[in-house]
Amino acid sequence: MPIVAQSTETTDWVSRFADEVIEESERRAPGKPVVVASGLSPSGPIHLGNLREVMTPHLVADEIRRRGHQVRHLISWDDYDRYRKVPQGIAGVDESWAEHIGKPLTSVPAPKGSSHPNWAEHFKAAMIESLAELGVEFDGISQTAQYTSGVYREQILHAMRHRGDIDAILDQYRTKKAPAKKQQSQKPLDEAELEAAEGSGAAGEDDGSSGSAGYFPYKPYCGNCEKDLTTVTSYDDDSTELTYACTACGFSETVRLSEFNRGKLVWKVDWPMRWAYEGVVFEPSGVDHSSPGSSFQVGGQIVGIFGGKQPIGPMYAFVGISGMAKMSSSRGGVPTPADALKIMEPQLLRWLYARRRPNQSFKVAFDQEIQRLYDEWDRLDAKVADGSALPADAAAHSRAVRTAAGELPRTARPLPYRTLASVADITAGHEDQALRILSELDPEQPLTSLDEVRPRYDKAEAWINTHVPAEQRTIVRDEPDTELLKSLDDQGRESLRLLLDGLADHWSLDGLTHLVYGVPKVQAGFSADATPKELPPEIKTAQRSFFALLYHLLVGRDTGPRLPTLLLAVGQERVRALLGE
Repeated sequence: MPIVAQSTETTDWVSRFADEVIEESERRAPGKPVVVASGLSPSGPIHLGNLREVMTPHLVADEIRRRGHQVRHLISWDDYDRYRKVPQGIAGVDESWAEHIGKPLTSVPAPKGSSHPNWAEHFKAAMIESLAELGVEFDGISQTAQYTSGVYREQILHAMRHRGDIDAILDQYRTKKAPAKKQQSQKPLDEAELEAAEGSGAAGEDDGSSGSAGYFPYKPYCGNCEKDLTTVTSYDDDSTELTYACTACGFSETVRLSEFNRGKLVWKVDWPMRWAYEGVVFEPSGVDHSSPGSSFQVGGQIVGIFGGKQPIGPMYAFVGISGMAKMSSSRGGVPTPADALKIMEPQLLRWLYARRRPNQSFKVAFDQEIQRLYDEWDRLDAKVADGSALPADAAAHSRAVRTAAGELPRTARPLPYRTLASVADITAGHEDQALRILSELDPEQPLTSLDEVRPRYDKAEAWINTHVPAEQRTIVRDEPDTELLKSLDDQGRESLRLLLDGLADHWSLDGLTHLVYGVPKVQAGFSADATPKELPPEIKTAQRSFFALLYHLLVGRDTGPRLPTLLLAVGQERVRALLGE
């Protein structure tokens, strides 16, 4: 395919990496597709921290495609990893799953009620569906399929022949010191990398079998119990005869490794082997990989044994969740991409990963912060439309809304998320009421169907229903608060009269906004159109007091949805009744 001119979006991190990756790929494999890679372990829910492992190379791969190059984004499903422990908080899983610890993830039963054949496929399925919604194009590779079909046989035999060289590299990092403090881990490789960060061999990460028979970078799964609690006791390079014993069940056997497909290279050897086998040029890694003895650092030396080179490997930083502790794929209950996509459009989620450099941490919001993020996104959308966005911001926006394959589906009429959330909250699932309110927001362009504001409306409704505590939900009063109305002073009664007198003429979102902010101005002797610069500071205090009074009279508490939206939702007749007219 002919190479087109370089993208004009040269000010963002994606373009800079794309430049570097294209140049390196041409150096290593001229004329061949560029290869970028991600690795995901379906050892439990694949969470939003793991998503950075995919989105970073996806965005770079997509920029390379936009420039007219062929590119493959590989996702290696590490489904042949061992099942390490029973995650907590996963529906349909109990302590009986502990009997499967040590087996390949594809040999562990799926949670009860799952329609998938095994544990790995159950957790892969949700991620695959989310990646499709996010517009991520990839080639999936099952490591179970690769190993059990013998695809890596020559690489395994090569590693065994060079086990002394591999052992010498690993020995540079082995330590008898006390384990270092655990770092925040994002790499979802069934926690192997977290353990690696504590020193190869020091904290239990299996970098191979060492014993009286020597070092071996290969671990068989037991032919009797299927677990990897095995020790290689002898190996002959010429015949490839390998003998192992299982410490779990006592089984032992001798096999020919040139014909045997029930085992795998240990992680620190497996990863660089795949770099060489697939010709990977770009693959990011989590902060844990920057430590001495980490898999990425050690792999950079071991990959040469397989005749390959280490990929360009940017370190990516931690992804947090508003109001939650750090994520770990070994625990249940951590937010996944599917959870995020229930409450936000794919464009917003893509933007969160595109706008920050990989080494910058950020948070995905499941709390009230999601409304501010949507406001920021909508402002950026408007700036891009009128040409006033900064180049880097425009580039991040472009990467969020479209891929090289085309634009992602989007909401036809993207009304403010906080407005939609307020309407969904107030109407409690009554679509006819929601449509009535939304159609009155802009009388000049009334909404005719909720489909116009979907899927954003559905995302906002899901957020209200699943992430807003019951005590913060909005319940409009059935009857006026007569005691409060009787207790009002002259100023309070006058403020309500001014509001009620203006309702009919201001019955739209903009009109009611002007009205509710204008009442305290008029009471203080100013024009309702006066700007904040023209007003004394005490006007803000008066506005807050007025708003609090309206909230108490309408919903019985100090705060609530934006008042203009709330008034539209309640309706003129009911507003007049609750305000004592």
